[in-house]
Amino acid sequence: MKKIALVLFVLASLAPHAAHAQVKQTREQILFYTADWKGERFADGRPKLPDDLLKRALDVSIEDIWDYLRGQGYRNQFEGDWQALHPETPFAGRAMTAQYMPSRPDVAKAETAEGKAEGRIGFGYNNSWPINELVEGDVYIADGFGKIADGTLIGSNLGNGIAAHTHAGFVFYGGIRDAEENRDIPNFNGFYKGYDPSDWHDEQLTSINAPIRIGRAVVLPGDLVLAKREGVIIIPAILAEGAIASAEFTNLQDAFNFELNKAGSNGGQFEGGWNAEKYAALAKWVDAHPDKLKMPRAEFDQMIAQHTRPRPARTSTRRSGNAPN
Repeated sequence: MKKIALVLFVLASLAPHAAHAQVKQTREQILFYTADWKGERFADGRPKLPDDLLKRALDVSIEDIWDYLRGQGYRNQFEGDWQALHPETPFAGRAMTAQYMPSRPDVAKAETAEGKAEGRIGFGYNNSWPINELVEGDVYIADGFGKIADGTLIGSNLGNGIAAHTHAGFVFYGGIRDAEENRDIPNFNGFYKGYDPSDWHDEQLTSINAPIRIGRAVVLPGDLVLAKREGVIIIPAILAEGAIASAEFTNLQDAFNFELNKAGSNGGQFEGGWNAEKYAALAKWVDAHPDKLKMPRAEFDQMIAQHTRPRPARTSTRRSGNAPN
């Protein structure tokens, strides 16, 4: 009897933990996926990238970010072919992720019970739940599995809710309605796969702040989301500072190179020819154009030093004899 009582006690003590936060990821779950991040975090566990980095991201190109990420082994971070509320206006923010799936009654029943236990509202329409989790500087990025008709994740009411929480915008791999009214919301933008006048049906929220897939891009909570007319690129939080600095440095190289090309003083090196002498000239050019420097000067000097540092000679790996190559 004592053994049975002990087993029942253990099961009872575990039950609340097992039932807790099945939709919204726990801090421990977010820490698991973002363990390499060593900086500041939000209370929910998401990496908290500096506000200044979000602003700097707006001035760099997707190509330069993409090049850097590919060099670091991150090959699945871009998705193109979007519609947008304001295509000419870029925006950037920290990812607050959500995943949606086709409706299934037993899953909906479990989520309704969880929502009631957590004091949430909108059980039949839980697409409002992620909006309550947003904070300023977030981008609400959701996988709506590409559904557009009857897959409109927001209308103008929820659009106003997103704008009030984030002052940024959203990226939906799915549809929206009320596009005209959403365009009228001040300081608000959003990228989505299509517009439809239908409302939201046969679809349900299945996770908040879990890893998601947006087309061919993988997103973790806290990643830096950069949305521009050309598409959306997802910058892992652990690489964001390096990626932005690298892209800014490339911007400076290009701007300097453009001037040399226009003046006809670049010889045949329209793109390259970067040696110690040319990097020294770039540094002098930046001295004369300080407004073009977005990164701290010390960081720029460090990158100049890295590019001009002599590289160690490569040792031969050729094998002797008749050994295969």
